[in-house]
Amino acid sequence: MENRNAGKLGRQVGVIGLGCWQLGADWGQVEESDALAVLHAAADTGVNFFDTADVYGDGRSETLIGKFLRERGDADITVATKMGRRVEQAPENYSRENFLAWNDRSRANLGVDTLDLVQLHCPPTPVYSTDEVFDTLDEMVQAKRIAAYGVSVETVEEALTAIARPGVASVQIILNALRHKPLERVLPAAAEAGVAIIARVPLASGLLSGKYTASTTFSADDHRNYNRNGDAFDVGETFSGVPFEVGLEAVERLRPLVPSGATMAQFALRWIVDQPGVTVVIPGARNGEQARANSAAADLAPLSAQAQDEVRAVYDSLIRPLVHDRW
Repeated sequence: MENRNAGKLGRQVGVIGLGCWQLGADWGQVEESDALAVLHAAADTGVNFFDTADVYGDGRSETLIGKFLRERGDADITVATKMGRRVEQAPENYSRENFLAWNDRSRANLGVDTLDLVQLHCPPTPVYSTDEVFDTLDEMVQAKRIAAYGVSVETVEEALTAIARPGVASVQIILNALRHKPLERVLPAAAEAGVAIIARVPLASGLLSGKYTASTTFSADDHRNYNRNGDAFDVGETFSGVPFEVGLEAVERLRPLVPSGATMAQFALRWIVDQPGVTVVIPGARNGEQARANSAAADLAPLSAQAQDEVRAVYDSLIRPLVHDRW
């Protein structure tokens, strides 16, 4: 597994990480034994960056990772969590009192004294410009409650505002073959500032796995069912905001670019790894086989310039008019 310098995080992380939203909720039920198998399978392949949040299963994902850490022993693993989505999304709720309470809960769930990385979890836009928020985060670093802090964002402008903050160590943003906008300004700004880029929703909620068809259905408790129109949270988090049918067409146009012996998902992950400025990409997995297959994307050769051009052409013709100006 190739490791990259995470800049202000002060550590090296593998280019393929593991997103752990699905271990908590919103993707259908995952049994505890299966969740732990996913975590161990990922670590066995060299994954050393695990991303979760206090709201995933209302703490279930964090608690499972905590159990995994105890089973794993002293492995060199970075766990990034998030806070802020368990309350009404009003700027005043991003207070020092709440931060300390949320931090205590996450440390208990994960079974650690100091959290490796805490990210504000797509907060209301005014939060990014509130000095008191970042003063409190700096205080939490000084108190060794957290080793570093970052932000998870919905928009390019939020990312740029955060990168300008000297204490921000990471920006987590949607980046995939169906979401190119961060390439223009966010990745260059982050690289210049030494801010790590965590690429989330890398497979566009599974669209870029190449396994779905027009007849695919999702369970009632899966956000790919109930949030297709943004009824529960930002629609950009589901299929990257691309209409399902359009996404399927884009995948069919991309499929001929997949190298021999690789899967569509591995091709999509390799595309992200190849983008200058990306630190780590965090695909999810529902079983050990998926976790191992995702990790293997790091072993693929970098995509050719022709393949990069053709991905861009598919984006420009099908996707750009629908999503580029929204986030």
